[in-house]
Amino acid sequence: MKTALTSLVGIEHPVVQTGMGWVAGPRLVTATAEAGGLGILASATMTFDELAAAVKEVRGRTDRPFGVNLRADAHDAERRIDLLISEEVRVASFALAPRPEMIARLKEHGIVVIPSIGAAKHAAKVASWGADAVIVQGGEGGGHTGGVATTLLLPSVLDAVDIPVIAAGGFFDGRGLAAALAYGAAGVAMGTRFLLTQESTVPDAVKQEYLRRDLTGTVVTRKVDGMPHRVLRTELVDALESSRTGTLRAVRNAIRFRKLTGVSWPALVREGIALRRERTWSQVIMAANTPMLLRAGLVDGDTRAGVLASGQVAGLLDDLPTVAALVGGIVADAERILARLAGKPCG
Repeated sequence: MKTALTSLVGIEHPVVQTGMGWVAGPRLVTATAEAGGLGILASATMTFDELAAAVKEVRGRTDRPFGVNLRADAHDAERRIDLLISEEVRVASFALAPRPEMIARLKEHGIVVIPSIGAAKHAAKVASWGADAVIVQGGEGGGHTGGVATTLLLPSVLDAVDIPVIAAGGFFDGRGLAAALAYGAAGVAMGTRFLLTQESTVPDAVKQEYLRRDLTGTVVTRKVDGMPHRVLRTELVDALESSRTGTLRAVRNAIRFRKLTGVSWPALVREGIALRRERTWSQVIMAANTPMLLRAGLVDGDTRAGVLASGQVAGLLDDLPTVAALVGGIVADAERILARLAGKPCG
């Protein structure tokens, strides 16, 4: 299935596996690349050395294009960009808008730049800076999310830019891909659906927690890090929702995360100051909770002490396919739907 996205990146199918922290590692990214989609490594929860090793591991497993998700405000962002350039990684994605000079440098070396955005004005801004495409996530999506549904946000972004737009938030099957293409998108990006695959390294017991949920099984909370965050409803989340901000716990988690990642105290302070531009100091302190709470659930499998980011689609999922079966099935179903709508015979 060819679209502006497949042509831009050099992949077979317009399906993107998002860079989910603690989830999108070499095994999942490789499986997605081999299935013909675009797999994106999550680097925000990796040290620089871990990222370098992960990139080399994916390189050793596949010769197909893949991407790396970067934090534009990370203390070592420039060093990570150097790594992508030296390793000739095909795509750099960003959860926060990269600076214009970052985009220019990456593009100078042939790397496709795809920021994730949550509003048409942000899409227009990064497009004017030279971004090659954007991922637009509606409120149905997991993790940090906005309040506008994909069905409204997507067309607003499509009207605002003339670069490829990848739709995210609420996608999990061929019907969603066909709908996104009908809107004018160049493909879809999915997180929760890829988390719930056989190649995902998330503990099986945690995957079952996702599969047990219905469409009311997620909640958008600000009690994780001060920003709207869609997660599974759990006893811990309910407790967070009914409690005051856990400042002391947040500070303790900041210390744990610093030890785990090797980030220096000065660097941690610099990142806090950078975050301060958009958040209150209380929110900055709360943000220290996020990496450790997610790790406890998604890596350690402790649902009592961890938070499980999730899109609303978890309420519609009941299986754990291989990535190859997932991508192949989505594309085949979308092709049949589009052929039927066009009045063509379905193969």
